[in-house]
Amino acid sequence: MGLFRTKDAEVVEHNAAVQSSIWTDAFGRLAIRSLQIIAVVVVGIAVIYTFLSLSLVTLPVLLALIFASAMYPLIAFLRRHRVPSLLATIIALFGVVVVLGLVGWLLVWAVENQASTLAKSATEGFNQLQDWITTLPFSITDDQIESVRNTVVDFVTSAQFGSGALAGASAIGSFATGLVLMIVVLFFFLKDGPAIWEFLLRPFKGEQYARARRIGDKTVATLGGYVRGTATVAAVDAIGIGIGLAIIGVPLALPLAVVVFLTAFIPLVGATAAGILAALVALVANGPVAAIWVIAVVVLVNQLEGNFLQPVLMGRTLQLHGLVILVALTAGTILGGVVGAVIAVPLMAVVWGITQVWNGEHQPAEMFRKKRPEEVR
Repeated sequence: MGLFRTKDAEVVEHNAAVQSSIWTDAFGRLAIRSLQIIAVVVVGIAVIYTFLSLSLVTLPVLLALIFASAMYPLIAFLRRHRVPSLLATIIALFGVVVVLGLVGWLLVWAVENQASTLAKSATEGFNQLQDWITTLPFSITDDQIESVRNTVVDFVTSAQFGSGALAGASAIGSFATGLVLMIVVLFFFLKDGPAIWEFLLRPFKGEQYARARRIGDKTVATLGGYVRGTATVAAVDAIGIGIGLAIIGVPLALPLAVVVFLTAFIPLVGATAAGILAALVALVANGPVAAIWVIAVVVLVNQLEGNFLQPVLMGRTLQLHGLVILVALTAGTILGGVVGAVIAVPLMAVVWGITQVWNGEHQPAEMFRKKRPEEVR
């Protein structure tokens, strides 16, 4: 019996050794790493799917978190001066509402005052465009122009356009619902943000609790710094380009400046899109020379902002390579449209910031730590 037990033990040890060698050799390690990558991808897809499926809830909450992070220094300043939390929150929200209302009023005022001028200039520009078309080497007849016009009219009066209008009305209703939810969530984030975070951290203890606190602090600092820095850069762009448009005499200079401010929150392509729009308005209303001057102003302001202002304001917050920004921007646009393009880059910055404090205040996660020369060899 002892002989059989010895043989059985040897067989078990042999099988264990074989299994160990299968998973510890080069191909086994590759298989394990592949399974880990697949698991991470599946979890990521599940998170994105859940976020998109519940976007009416998740998106307002995320935007509220971003705005709360940006407004946190103001709330902290008021609390340091012994202002009650509820009063500090009301002051911050009231300030935001006043600023947004003032901007909206200025936009409506500018459009109402310059709409007739722009319509007249657009008519003249369209006539000039028709005259220019007649000088092309290939001919475009009046019948062809009329056919295009009839096609547009038929589409506007079609059932397809009507269903699109109904979808637009539904989108407006969803937007209003999301806006109300975002304001409510923002109020509670501003008033009780630290308490809410402490409640969520109750299951964690020891090093896990310390890591979760670092992640929370880094998230708020990154989002807040990104929004404040981008807003400052956008304001400088809007003021510079707006002044240039006013000097050139382009209609709707103020609304176009607001468009510049908003599109500046989309990295890389936002400023280009705003410049194209401003140049098109100048081309229609003022002619090609004014459009060229507008392009020159946009390029000059963007160069000054990109080379001097943005590195100072955004250098510590947005520590991402241009290729990473471009990929994140593209993915965000595909998944979430314009809103996805706006929030993709700050979210990527948050992910990168978390990896940099994973093991300590200045101790990145092992796989993201810079290698020393002796470790590379």
